[in-house]
Amino acid sequence: MDSMLLHPSTSNFRSPVRNYNILIVGGGIAGPALAFFLHRYGMKPVVVERALQLRASGQTVDLRAEGKEIVSRMGIESKVHEKTTQEQGVMIINSAGQSCASFDVNDSDGQSFTKEIEILRGDLVNILYQHTRNDVEYIFGDHPEAIHDRGNQVHVKFASGNTRDFDLVVGADGIHSKTRRLVFDEELPISYADLYTAYFSIPHHESDGNWARWYNAPGGRGIVLRPDNQGKTRVLLNFRSKERGYENLDVAEQKCLLQKLFVDAGFEAPRILNELSNADDFYLDSIGQVKMDHWTQGRVALVGDAGYCPSPITGMGTTLAFVGAYILAGELARNQDYIEAFKQYETLMRPYVTKAQKISPGSVSIATPQTSTGIALRNVLLSFVARPAVSRLITKLTSSKAPEKIVLPDYDAVF
Repeated sequence: MDSMLLHPSTSNFRSPVRNYNILIVGGGIAGPALAFFLHRYGMKPVVVERALQLRASGQTVDLRAEGKEIVSRMGIESKVHEKTTQEQGVMIINSAGQSCASFDVNDSDGQSFTKEIEILRGDLVNILYQHTRNDVEYIFGDHPEAIHDRGNQVHVKFASGNTRDFDLVVGADGIHSKTRRLVFDEELPISYADLYTAYFSIPHHESDGNWARWYNAPGGRGIVLRPDNQGKTRVLLNFRSKERGYENLDVAEQKCLLQKLFVDAGFEAPRILNELSNADDFYLDSIGQVKMDHWTQGRVALVGDAGYCPSPITGMGTTLAFVGAYILAGELARNQDYIEAFKQYETLMRPYVTKAQKISPGSVSIATPQTSTGIALRNVLLSFVARPAVSRLITKLTSSKAPEKIVLPDYDAVF
């Protein structure tokens, strides 16, 4: 990333004035990561997850430099590496079903579609849960129905009918965060990219290999097939569309929609659509970013996608979740009260999030061209860029202009 988090002085670090009792809403990635660091710094996190059990589904996610550093500080780096998908890179497939460009995981100084650490979301969630379950209270099958900030505490009423008081509440419940809707006054802060994506898995064929394959069909449609480490092939179906509420349809209606949209797409569409009805890990959503003026209000804060989802287009969502969790926990540990901690959290994270959410103009059009001519031209361009000499030149030009990377504060320094 090309932003900077200044390394704060550790001279005024101190143990928490209060042994905060903190509710974290969401048991995905940001929530357990936050819980880990809160416990490390002497606080009492409680994680509530709406699902009855861990959400083991999901597609491949990647970790950038800062995310990898935090994973290392958590002591789970080896476990994460053990679960990587071993995806070798991505091939761009043309209308004849042939590869017209390929980008190895090591191409362009690690800036290829495939990153050094590619891991299934479910595997990462399970690693985080196993790493925190003995130190953190987890509640499954429940969620806040009402959150009342009473000034000195936050009173939470759960859907189960239970009520509890907490010192602080943190929403880590994703782009459609209910915590955000219950507490924050802003209008719907989601900026849509006029793009939908469906995720699911199908049985792996030997011909799938260990490369991701990216294919486009006219009409702003895209098919991506990615190998995993579980003997399956992960499917992403992308299609251009204005926001039409497709994410609110039931699963049967969503699958029917995709059957109609991709019936004549070509490539592996017949195989994919044949398996679609049997997919039990299916998920469809609109692609967008969460942009808010502030991520804290009173005794409530947001972290990860709930506060600043960058969209899958940037590839920064998982890294932002880890960085946000780390910074929020660390600032609660080093400051005398939560008000100052929240202020510092916002100050440190804002420039980083702003940079992470930047999408190059035309990215969606390049990823999902509307016409056959547009697809062909894009593929010719990518075949040129993929040439080793050109790739090395691009790497040299971009790396020479790259600003200094983020320096993460060392919150462990005084504990």
